[in-house]
Amino acid sequence: MATLTASRSRFFRYASPATFYPLAGRLWPWFAAVAAVLALAGLAIGLLIAPTDATQGDSYRIIFIHVPAAWMSMFIYLVMAFYAVLTFVFQTRLSAMMMRALAPTGAMFTFIALWTGALWGKPTWGAWWVWDARLTSELILLFLYLGFMALQSAIDDTRRADRAGALVALVGVVNVPIIYFSVKWWNTLHQGASVSLTRAPSMAREMLIGMLLMALACWMYSIAVALVRVRALIVERERDAAWLREAGEA
Repeated sequence: MATLTASRSRFFRYASPATFYPLAGRLWPWFAAVAAVLALAGLAIGLLIAPTDATQGDSYRIIFIHVPAAWMSMFIYLVMAFYAVLTFVFQTRLSAMMMRALAPTGAMFTFIALWTGALWGKPTWGAWWVWDARLTSELILLFLYLGFMALQSAIDDTRRADRAGALVALVGVVNVPIIYFSVKWWNTLHQGASVSLTRAPSMAREMLIGMLLMALACWMYSIAVALVRVRALIVERERDAAWLREAGEA
């Protein structure tokens, strides 16, 4: 019981902007550096070492950007939905700020996934865009991100904006499993998952390593950018706080 109480105390301690602000300042450069190293390694393996695909030739190499971007577009929205729950249940200010900090990065990865998918689709399907179940649900995800950011910007009252954004995040999260399972639920042109937890990967080892390194790079990048952005939001919202003036950031 004492251990559980201590864990909850630590959780709520780091949920405070005053505690999280200096921690984020120490952590983000490390995440950014790791992201850069992983991205360089992943691109080197994907573009220079991985073998040419027997069916698609070298055009398949766009997966080293497309697939990690698509993964992150869904994962970031799930994280936003988690912070939305915290916003409603615990009313923590930091969770609402984290939602807002993550949204632009999620929108960016969704756009990259759609854009690179179009570049991949032209030589593969003969068209830049088809109203495929996977593509359409991914496009809806982009609209959800943009809608979240537009709604937050349109409401002047911070608390109302946070609650409205949290509601959008929770309602829109139903689209994430639709994106993931669309290739199984409907007749779709989009190929199935190349990486699965329940079966061996259907690609060469070098391809898999390059793609996973790029996915980790995108993950580390997302954390670094979110930490930088949430620090800016803390300064914006807590500008009158005594602790911020003492830190010389007001």
